[in-house]
Amino acid sequence: MTQTKRLRYSTFSMLYFAQGSILGYFTALNAIYLRSFGITMTQIGIFSAMALMPLILKIFLGMLSDRVNLFRLGYRKPYIILGLLIQAGGQLLFMLINPAQSFVLLTMVAFLSLTGMAMYDTCTDGFALDTTPPEDEGTVQGIMVAGRALGIVLISATVGVLSELADWDAVFISLAVMTLLPVPMVLLLKEPSRPPGRNFEWSAFRAFGKKQVVALGLLGIVGFIITSGANQLINPFLQESYGISYMMAGFYAAVWGLGVILGGLTGGRLTDRIGHPKAVKGALMASLVTVFLIAFTASPALAWPLVFLFGLSYGYFETVYFATSMEKTDLRIAASMFAILMAVANIGSGIGLAAGGILSDWIGYRYTFMLLALLNLPAFLLLRAVFRKQADRRTGGQADRRTSGPADK
Repeated sequence: MTQTKRLRYSTFSMLYFAQGSILGYFTALNAIYLRSFGITMTQIGIFSAMALMPLILKIFLGMLSDRVNLFRLGYRKPYIILGLLIQAGGQLLFMLINPAQSFVLLTMVAFLSLTGMAMYDTCTDGFALDTTPPEDEGTVQGIMVAGRALGIVLISATVGVLSELADWDAVFISLAVMTLLPVPMVLLLKEPSRPPGRNFEWSAFRAFGKKQVVALGLLGIVGFIITSGANQLINPFLQESYGISYMMAGFYAAVWGLGVILGGLTGGRLTDRIGHPKAVKGALMASLVTVFLIAFTASPALAWPLVFLFGLSYGYFETVYFATSMEKTDLRIAASMFAILMAVANIGSGIGLAAGGILSDWIGYRYTFMLLALLNLPAFLLLRAVFRKQADRRTGGQADRRTSGPADK
């Protein structure tokens, strides 16, 4: 691996580390924070869905990045830095608001913070698409998923300790610091110039009319309803069923994150080795089994291996879905198309977070886990449509990624 490639992949990993720290808080630990102020699970579900809305709206940020060279500093780098600063600022504002007294304002600040995350997220994806050869797609997505999971692990372990030994303000300051860690690496990164034939073209959006792309989007919605919905419920379920402390909740989330790291790293290389169809099928089966087993958790001790296995399947599914989305993306609209595919998947996350919170209030945690697990069954029906024409490559008939960009090997 050349020095340029090593720096690029390390930067991708650190950017996803920053993303993981904020997502880890909002998807797994925010519920505990809000519950301490008497906020109901239904309110938390709605809050989470609204806060994550920028992950759906980021398609417009992707289009902006594909089309506009910001201040002539590049199509990716300046947006990445701006997004990091917005996210960090949002977290510092977060600690100034009392959730019980200003719930709507808190939701707005969360929306702002995650808008910053959506900005650097979609531009990082665009940078990866610009520079990654097809044979490394699984590996790159594995590195990204693992980097994000590492952020989740660290913030999860830190949140539990800080919330009990210090206060929640220390948690939000830690989130802001973690957000700013990638900035020096981004400044060192050189953004390559665009080769001929890679300019933004509106006609490239016709790719979304293909049955494979439509089916892939539906697969993402269903898959992320399951994974996001189940992930949000684990800590409240364990806390209310077995009375675990904030510190223990952080450790459970950290164990889940370790599973995601392993799932991302192994899933990426496995996808490159066995191919996308088999990898996706394995990811759905793993999700079905692990989420279903969580419903039968009989003790806090049994929860440890189950949470780890769920994290493993979570990381595996994310890596496989993201790598398959890279494979289907037209490089003329790299950030835009990938952002749309991710936004579609994030619709699933929003539905899962809201529905999971509402269902757990209505039918209880265990039946909600069972229902989410069974949603994997209709997802299997989409696989044939997603992979019906493996010979069709991206770029709308233009050059393949092997010859269309400055990817160094």
